[in-house]
Amino acid sequence: MMAAAAALTGIVIGFAATRAGRAPLAGARAHSHSFHVGNASLRETAAKETDLPQDAQPSDADLVIQFANNPQPAPAFLMTDLAGKPVSTADWKGKVVILNFWATWCPPCQAEIPMLIDLANRYKDKLEIVGVSVDDSTPAEVEDFVKQMGMNYPIVMANAALVQEYGGVPALPTAFVINEDTKVVQKHVGLFPETLYDQEVRALLHMSVDAKIETFEDRGQIFLKNAALATDLPGVDLKGLTPEQKKAVLKELNTKTCTCGCRLTLAQCRIVDSPCMTSKKLANEVVKQILSNSSSPNTTVRPTTAPGNATPHAPETARTLPAPAGQ
Repeated sequence: MMAAAAALTGIVIGFAATRAGRAPLAGARAHSHSFHVGNASLRETAAKETDLPQDAQPSDADLVIQFANNPQPAPAFLMTDLAGKPVSTADWKGKVVILNFWATWCPPCQAEIPMLIDLANRYKDKLEIVGVSVDDSTPAEVEDFVKQMGMNYPIVMANAALVQEYGGVPALPTAFVINEDTKVVQKHVGLFPETLYDQEVRALLHMSVDAKIETFEDRGQIFLKNAALATDLPGVDLKGLTPEQKKAVLKELNTKTCTCGCRLTLAQCRIVDSPCMTSKKLANEVVKQILSNSSSPNTTVRPTTAPGNATPHAPETARTLPAPAGQ
């Protein structure tokens, strides 16, 4: 129980903000509620405070879709859905997959269900949508909800191992977009318009699209383990550093733990939650310390090792995520 709670800690109700033309639905308010599975009172509070969007679809002409140019293989798993049928990554080869983490009590998750149903109908055998329920209620209760909503895609119940394999779930809903080679090419945190998913699916199926296609290097935007690849971090001033100093700063930021309670490294916290003032302050203090130590040859910086099982945490405020290509 303790391991499961630790792995699932930090899942929040939230919406992602604008990312290089990939705007979330208008009218959404971001919330910073984090919860432990089983906290019903907090779930109720989050649901009451969430404003559902109304009729917001961006113009295709303004749409930008982005895919990682260094995609990682989708973590393999074999599970049984609510209908008792096996769901396995081994069956995803040759299909585009949307792996959607959600919950029955999450209003943004409820809002996107009709979109997912429509996509499943539109692309049928070419697209596989898999819902991963993080509900702490029984599978039977989740199944009742699924039937009531008419969800036409398989639903599996989340477990700690699965959440950890996918690097944690920073908000609900969170969707991983997987290409025909079963590699994760994008992650969407929050409620995004159907147009975005439609164009991504079409592009990955080698169909015509009405959007600009860009690529980016995953430096923690999809899998936090790739944060060590980042050469720049949101809100961290690395200008004026020599190559050696910058290397020392990035090493420190990837090993020192943020003290805001997220259990992430400073680098990971800056990527996941750029408005976090704690990580911003600590990260820039590291820069100043490296600069100061560089003028004192007898002084060295000793990094603090971060915990191995880092879990994403709630954003402190509504945020604008940086564009993946430049994160």
